[in-house]
Amino acid sequence: MHPSSFRTLHLTEDHVARATRPVEEFSYPSSFARASEEDYAALVDRLVAERPEGPLHVFAYGSLIWKPTFEAVARRRAVARGWHRQFALVLRGHRATPEAPGLMMTLMPGGRCAGLALEVRAGEERRVLEDSIRREFPFVETLAYRRWLRLDTAEGPIRGLVFWAGPTGSGVQRGLPLEEAAWQIARACGPKESNAEYLRNTVASLEEHGIRDRNLWRLQRLVAQEIDGHRQ
Repeated sequence: MHPSSFRTLHLTEDHVARATRPVEEFSYPSSFARASEEDYAALVDRLVAERPEGPLHVFAYGSLIWKPTFEAVARRRAVARGWHRQFALVLRGHRATPEAPGLMMTLMPGGRCAGLALEVRAGEERRVLEDSIRREFPFVETLAYRRWLRLDTAEGPIRGLVFWAGPTGSGVQRGLPLEEAAWQIARACGPKESNAEYLRNTVASLEEHGIRDRNLWRLQRLVAQEIDGHRQ
């Protein structure tokens, strides 16, 4: 997409600055068990055994677009049909606190999701898998939230690994109205900066790649309005 066709986000850097406040690192009680070295090694072994023939692809639909864990050999526009982005998982750390929870973006069933298929360099598959699952899955209970999905590209269909697809449980707010999601995101900030910053980075990166997500575009506008105090 030509730069002149980029849309201007309603959620600006100034909004992000106003949503950000200093928050010291903290730990909070959790019923989840921390993943061990053995847990990570077992999952990597399983993913290596499961992976399709040919190059390994990781599907980037959120922060992996603007903060990848590895240098991709190629980045291809790809569509995961039957899935859509949603800020659905309650977040009480990182970019939020227990007192002001935020929302983490996941893939949820239904619709379509355009993103990037990141091709892993041959010989680096195991290292990339190890680094990726450590970043994505701190707890044993979260290790299951990865899938191999069909991704449609201009060169034809491929299968790619995607993280945080179809999470379940009490912490998932499936079908949360965008207005309610915006209220939470606008107020959430943690040791890893604000929830609003994550949203802005994601929407801006999608725009740069010519990917337009209607719900996320509306969400960033609603979050900007929340920060401006238009909705109490």
